[in-house]
Amino acid sequence: MSRAFILLGGVIAIIVAWAGAAQAQPATAASAVGAAQAVDDGAGAYRTQRYRNLFAERLGRSPQETHARIENTFQQLFHGDGQEQRVYFETGANANGTLAYITDWANNDVRTEGMSYGMMIAVQLDKKREFDALWNWSKTYMLTTDPANPSRGYFAWSMNTDGTPRATGAAPDGEEYYAMALYFAARRWGNGKGIYDYQREADTILRGMRHHPVVTATPPFRIHPGDAPFVEPDAPWPSPNNRREQAAAGTAGKPWPPHRPRRAPRAVTVGPMVDEAHAMVRFVPETFIPGTDPSYHLPAFYELWARWGPREDRAFWARAAAASRDFFVRTADPATGLGPDRADFDGTPLKSWDGSPGIFAYDSWRTISNWSVDRSWWNKDPRQQALSDRLQRFLATQGVDRFADRYTLDGKPLSDRHSTGMLAAAAVGSLAATPGQVSDDFLRALWDTPVPSGEQRYFDGMLHLMSMMHLAGEFRVLDAARK
Repeated sequence: MSRAFILLGGVIAIIVAWAGAAQAQPATAASAVGAAQAVDDGAGAYRTQRYRNLFAERLGRSPQETHARIENTFQQLFHGDGQEQRVYFETGANANGTLAYITDWANNDVRTEGMSYGMMIAVQLDKKREFDALWNWSKTYMLTTDPANPSRGYFAWSMNTDGTPRATGAAPDGEEYYAMALYFAARRWGNGKGIYDYQREADTILRGMRHHPVVTATPPFRIHPGDAPFVEPDAPWPSPNNRREQAAAGTAGKPWPPHRPRRAPRAVTVGPMVDEAHAMVRFVPETFIPGTDPSYHLPAFYELWARWGPREDRAFWARAAAASRDFFVRTADPATGLGPDRADFDGTPLKSWDGSPGIFAYDSWRTISNWSVDRSWWNKDPRQQALSDRLQRFLATQGVDRFADRYTLDGKPLSDRHSTGMLAAAAVGSLAATPGQVSDDFLRALWDTPVPSGEQRYFDGMLHLMSMMHLAGEFRVLDAARK
């Protein structure tokens, strides 16, 4: 995830054990009944149990062919050649079993974004070994447990591949995907013991996201008790894996944010990952950093948390789903459909992680996918069809095989790089878009695009695989009780 502001001191924190303080009070019987009565199942796949395979419907590909393509893509990204193809690496074991990480190859780090994406892919495709290994690594290295760290209970968003930190702050998109993947695991495989009691672990994450205490502390911070305090280095972390990208500076998709180490001690206040008044996910839980990231808004997931999450929070997540649907409409440019990397809660664009004023950039790629999956699973907001139509039409005018990966919101290109990950996310827009030539062109372009390899295989590859799964009807609400 592109998020320089999280690096302000490499921090974000929480001084007391939130686990005890964050335990929400039980809901009354009346409030629980009221929340249940307010839940609307919509008219999408959650209700019908029918997930469309657009490659079969629109391109004439057989279900067997699309499934084989997805399985082959998984094998390449998770078990292919270590130098050019895969992003998944097993690193031994501990008392909880196998350990593995997903790496951003070009930047040579491990991010909660990629770890939680990997877990989601694994549970959707019934790959329990990979799922458990990624969760074990996340809990072992990324979960902040030091009582003096204001981010205790959150996951540090970026780590070195040896498990040492690159940041001590959290990024809400990682927590969101962790929680959803764990709920699906509980329903696909059942709950195990310890860290593999998936339901309990997901509930803990969601409670923390909403009820994390507001705590102020001064860095440097540790991830775990006994660690050395984390001090951001004077120079960015070198990577042996991005020589070509360094040679062509400015063309990397999903680069590490600009290096702005702060040496003067500065108190940091950390609180919940959600803004209660607006029922929206925050950009980061540090209270001095404003706003939200539109690509973190996941109403398709919030609907499930309104059914499966801690009872006392279910009404909040139902409200968050509705708020996010309205937010998508407010942030999308009325002509291009492009939305900003960051925005205030009223939809006003904020500066991006690199200081650019309100641009469509790497995080923004995912927003069309988010509202389109919501349309597919729940079908509660007819405006989402117009949103997908608008954005796909604009990109089509730029050329489906050559549109840039960054734009001003009114459509001026800010790069000359065409990214597989952006194409993949835009293609998911076909789940919500009006059927026709434009949406079919995106489906065809994604189908014809090779699996990303080489230096940029992390972000492009993860989005490529998940988008193929969405469009083939193999990214579903996993709930054995509804079969």
